Amino acid sequence: MNSKFMDEYKSKLVTADEAAKLVKSGDWVEYGGTINCAADFDEALSKRKDELRDVKIRSAIGPYRHYTIDVDPSAEHFVWSSWHYAGQDRKYSHTNNLYFCPMNLSELPQMTRKDTIPSDIFVIQTTPMDKHGYFNFGASAIHALAVMETAKIVIFEINEKMPRCLGGNQECAHISQVDYIFESKSNSLAALPEITPNEVDEKIASYILERLYDGCCIQLGIGGVPNAVGKMVAQSDLKDLGVHTEMYADAYVDMCKAGKITGSRKNIDRYKQVYSFAMGTPEMYEFIDDNPGLAACSIDYTNDPKVIEQIDNFVSINAAVEIDLYGQICSESVGIKQVSGTGGQLDFVIGAYHSKGGQSFVCLPSTINIKGKVSSRIKPLLTPGAIVSDPRTYSHMVVTEFGIAYLKGQNTWQRAENLINIAHPDFREEMIKEAEKMKIWRRTSKIS
Repeated sequence: MNSKFMDEYKSKLVTADEAAKLVKSGDWVEYGGTINCAADFDEALSKRKDELRDVKIRSAIGPYRHYTIDVDPSAEHFVWSSWHYAGQDRKYSHTNNLYFCPMNLSELPQMTRKDTIPSDIFVIQTTPMDKHGYFNFGASAIHALAVMETAKIVIFEINEKMPRCLGGNQECAHISQVDYIFESKSNSLAALPEITPNEVDEKIASYILERLYDGCCIQLGIGGVPNAVGKMVAQSDLKDLGVHTEMYADAYVDMCKAGKITGSRKNIDRYKQVYSFAMGTPEMYEFIDDNPGLAACSIDYTNDPKVIEQIDNFVSINAAVEIDLYGQICSESVGIKQVSGTGGQLDFVIGAYHSKGGQSFVCLPSTINIKGKVSSRIKPLLTPGAIVSDPRTYSHMVVTEFGIAYLKGQNTWQRAENLINIAHPDFREEMIKEAEKMKIWRRTSKIS
């Protein structure tokens, strides 16, 4: 290794406790997103609770224990914000300890660079430094470089287990761009359990599989249905598929190992599987490590609808919580309780539709069972307080285990008819009556 880089590394090397001492009362502290969220640093910062007040912490999909919340239930010393709820974040949803930041994820780098998001300190987990003096952001290139450009102090938490994810763009930073470095003692790496699709997931996935063909470029969201699609594709006769996605998941590994993904027909980034962050099993992290067939990119590239629409035959597959008869899709809250976020879903819904031959699918089981009470996920109107993740003007195709409802270009009674057709039969008559009251039903409308 270049001795100059190593000397600079040593001059910036501190302990986690020393790094945490840089935080002052009133500071805004940004943590890296997903599995790059600060872990040892947050534990060290929590020890300073009695010295600090009103420290504001932000992250996205924080998968590690939030030590600063656990030591301060009153939120007088530390308060969190999240760009997207998941994992540990959900423990504190709808409390005074953690607040949600509404946004389209593609805009996060731009919002950061426009200084609408202040950051006094930025802390992110990275790989160890390479021989050229570079640290790799590993499984999360979302907006790290943008925060580095605007934060007053930049701190790297070195994790030896972090996969080295090749770019792409904005996937790494040089030792000269870092203020302080400390080496993780825990070297933990958050992993997701492998998702096993159920019968409903597989039925929904089967409808989508029928509409796929050789050369499609696939984006998969989180959940059982996207995972089921991946497994079915791996067992199908499809070939020469491409990947351009927000999140890289285990389903892509299944498709790769089955020889289904080549990227040979992509209009841009040909032969490359493009993504912005990865979360999954340890086997998936091993797969993406130093893999030249993949390209890690910032979220303002992967999720930009203008980029997505350039890729022919783009297929976007995402999940929803509920949908109403107007075609308004809620994918992030249960009533007023935030459970995830808009993330990149709307970006991909828009981009996929504008792609030549593109298709956008939003999937959900027709019903939900809560404490023995079964209710429909397709509703006359969204649950009061539910967030509209995808406005009705952008909804393309909605899928349940009863089929596909086409919404784009449909008037209100056509939308109601198409959606009731894929609702569970036990709830269809009730929804017809509600649609009549809402004046979005015609006497000629028929349900098959």
